[in-house]
Amino acid sequence: MTAHASPTDLIAVDVDGHVATIRLNRPEKLNAVTQEMSDALVELVAGLNDDPGIRAVVYTGTGRAFSAGSDILTLDQYATPWEFRNRRDYCDALRALRKPLIAAVNGYAMGGGLEAALTCDIRIAASTAVFAAPEIKLGWIGGGGMSALLANSIGAGNAALMLMTGDPIDAQKALAWGLVSEIVEPDALLVRAQELAATIASRPPIAAETAKANLHAAFTLPLDAAIAYEREMQTITFATADADEGRAAFADRRPGVFHGR
Repeated sequence: MTAHASPTDLIAVDVDGHVATIRLNRPEKLNAVTQEMSDALVELVAGLNDDPGIRAVVYTGTGRAFSAGSDILTLDQYATPWEFRNRRDYCDALRALRKPLIAAVNGYAMGGGLEAALTCDIRIAASTAVFAAPEIKLGWIGGGGMSALLANSIGAGNAALMLMTGDPIDAQKALAWGLVSEIVEPDALLVRAQELAATIASRPPIAAETAKANLHAAFTLPLDAAIAYEREMQTITFATADADEGRAAFADRRPGVFHGR
C-alpha cells in the first residue's frame, strides 16, 4: 500500500488498513477551503483512486467545523468570474473519487462545506453539527452541486427552505429530513465513521465501487436506462474472482477474502 502524503499542512491524511481519512486542518478558519487546499484534494483523490489498497475514505474536519466552505476572503483573488468558474474545485475533486466516501460531519457544514458533505456517499453527524446554505445572504448561490444534491437528499420543499433563506438547521432536523444517516456524540463520531468505512472496506472492492457508480446512475439516468446500466454492471461484477470467492465462502460457511480482482 502506498503512502498518501498531503501537499499541504492544511489537509491531513491518515491510512489505517484499507481506510484513508482525509481531515481538513484549518480550524482557526473553520476549515474554510483555499485554492491551495482544493489543489491538494485533486492530487490526493488521484492518488487514492490509483491505490488498490484503499477501499473506503472518511472525510472530516479539525476542531468545531466540518467546513465553512470556500474561504470568502480569497475569492477576490480571481481576476474574473470566468477564472473563478474554471478553478480546480474541492467538490469536483471529491466527486472524482471512485472509492466509497463517508462524511463525518463534526460541526459547521456551511456553503461549500455542505456541498462537500452532500457529495459524500454517506453522512454521519455529530449531535453538535449545523448545516446551512448561506450563500444567498451574500448575494450568490452555491455552485458545487448544492441545489441538485440538496433536492435529491431532502426533497425540493426542504431544499428550497434552506436555499432561499440561508438559515441553518441542526443535526436532529438533518436526520429527520434524511440529510444524514446517523447522529452520534462528538467524541464518538470519527470512530463510528471509521468503523463503517472498515465494514465497507471488508466487502469486495469492485462490487463496492460498482455500487457507488450504480447509485450515481440512479440519479442521473432515466429509470429504464439506470436499470439496464445496473444489469450490465451486475454482469461485470459476477465475472470477477471476488464473486467466485463470495460464492465459495457462502458454500463453505466462512468469511470471504477479497482481493479486488
